[in-house]
Formats: sequence, C-alpha cells, structure tokens
Amino acid sequence: MKEAYEYSIEENLRGVPNGTFEIKQHNLPDASGTLLVKQFTTQTKGKGTIETFLLFPGIEVSLHQYLAERVRFHHEAKDFVLEINHCRKGRIGWNMRDGAAVYLGSGDLCIHSMASCADSEMTLPLGYYEGIAVAADLQELSKHCPAILQEAGFDTKKIYQKFCVEGKPFAILSNSIIDGIFAPLYNLPESLRIPYYKLKSQEILLHLLQLEPDTGEELTQYGSQQTELIKEIRNFLIQHLDQRFTIEELSKKYLLNTSSLKAVFKAVYGMPIASYVKEYRMQQAMKLLRETNDSIAIVAKKVGYETQGKFTKTFKEKVQVLPTEYRKMYRKQ
Repeated sequence: MKEAYEYSIEENLRGVPNGTFEIKQHNLPDASGTLLVKQFTTQTKGKGTIETFLLFPGIEVSLHQYLAERVRFHHEAKDFVLEINHCRKGRIGWNMRDGAAVYLGSGDLCIHSMASCADSEMTLPLGYYEGIAVAADLQELSKHCPAILQEAGFDTKKIYQKFCVEGKPFAILSNSIIDGIFAPLYNLPESLRIPYYKLKSQEILLHLLQLEPDTGEELTQYGSQQTELIKEIRNFLIQHLDQRFTIEELSKKYLLNTSSLKAVFKAVYGMPIASYVKEYRMQQAMKLLRETNDSIAIVAKKVGYETQGKFTKTFKEKVQVLPTEYRKMYRKQ
C-alpha cells in the first residue's frame, strides 16, 4: 500500500541505488569503535539508509529507513548484545533463528539479543519501514556504565537473564509509555540530536528494568512457516484481483484453519484480509488510471469489480474524487 508517508521515504532515498544500504556513522570521542552496524552484512533488492550514533561505550542508537520487501541480515550471534527496535511507520517482521516470527506495526517494540537474529530475514509487508534501534553491549556496560544507569541500579546480569538467556524475542504492542520514550527521537534539529539520543537511550534501558517478559500486553508470535504461508496467500490474492475468494475457500486451498488464517494475516499485514485486498485494489486502480489509457470499465474489471458503477462508488469513497477526475488531475500534473 502506498501511503503519503511512503512517498517521503522514497524522496529521502532518491539518491541511494537499488540493492544497497547507505550507512553513516557518528562515533563520539568517548565511545570509540562500533557496536552493531559494522557487525552485519545485508542483501536486498530494495534500498535503505542507516545512520548510527555510538553514544557511550556499549550504547548505540541507529535510525533506519527502508524501501524493500525483504532484507537478509548476517552478523555474529552475540547473546550479550541486546537490540531494541521501535517501528515508527510501515511494518517490519523477523523470522528468528528458533523459528519464531515477530511483526511490528506503527508504535510497536521488539527486544531480542543479537543471537536471535544472527541470520534472520527481515520482511517489510508494506514495502517500506522507518524506525529506531538501540543496541546495548551488556559486557561493555558492565565495565563502563553511564552514571545515570549506575544510580538507578542498572544490573547487566539481570538484564541478560531477563532478555537474553532463552534467546526468544520479546515484543510489545504500542502504548503511551513507549510512544513517550521514542516519539521525541524522530525529526530532531541537528543541534539536539546527540543530547536527545544520549538522554533517551538511557531512558530506554531504564525502562527495561520495569519490563517482565511474562507479563503485560505482548504481541502474539507465530511460527515462521505460518507467516511464510500467509505471504503465499497474499501473493495469490493480488495475482488474481479479478477474482473473489472467501476465507473458507482459502482455508481449504492452503490447509489452514480459518481462525489461524485471519489472525496470522492480520499480524503480518496489519489489517484483515478483506480490508487489505480492498485497499490493494484501489492502489492498483490508481496506478492503472495514471499509467494506462484503459477505460474505467476495463480498470474496474482488472481490479475485481463486477460493474463500473460499484467500482466508481468505492473509488470515490476512498480517493474523494471520481476515477475520471483522478486521471485528469494526475495527467495535468
């Protein structure tokens, strides 16, 4: 789905060649070296940018913007390095080493060790993503812990036991506390970036002291085999937009019960199947109106509407103009 937000990411990544990730590093004098970015290699048909700030010995903040469907990451399996990922826009998911799959939507948070995702595949169901990651080297922090964390009794051994020992990801639904911590980190003026990153990275780590992986409102995790099957179903649906399929028909075709089909699809793509397909139909219709001379009736048929009238009514509700007006507006531009 192409939203207005995706266009801004496209603009930001205009100069980045496809198949590459542009990495920019900022290492402060008292925090030399690197923590996360130089530890991994990437492979993608898309593109992205990663800007990192090594703020303290053992604490790094990185800003991420991607335009891709899949990104493969490889790095060392360090179970003592903790990753905290916050999704601002888009959707992002990991197929972890243990077969678990975690998907984040806007405002969601995921905490896991680098051992969990050493050879993971990252999936972007909507084709774009913006977020922030905080990486904490617990071994380094045990030797060089910032004063504020020391004052709060930040115990690296307890954090390790809580989030790293079992090697499972811990994901949390968006809430006001997470939003209050992360929202100020985006779109900061240049002069405030490093001070804010220093302040907020420590606040994030302090927040871990209060979290318990077995309590609170967590995101449901699914098996990576299930989520891959759901992606197959989604691809089947968008390749046959001119046809209509019920949940029951899809369930029989892919040997997946209806409740799991609905639940896992929503977890991966952020909306129910019917809503997703309706939205996708509209996006494809807009593309056909912009890029072809097909009549409105033909466009309607290609995207799965029985009559031009039903298509026109739905298009007007979604886009706020008639299909003919949309085509004229675009071509004037």
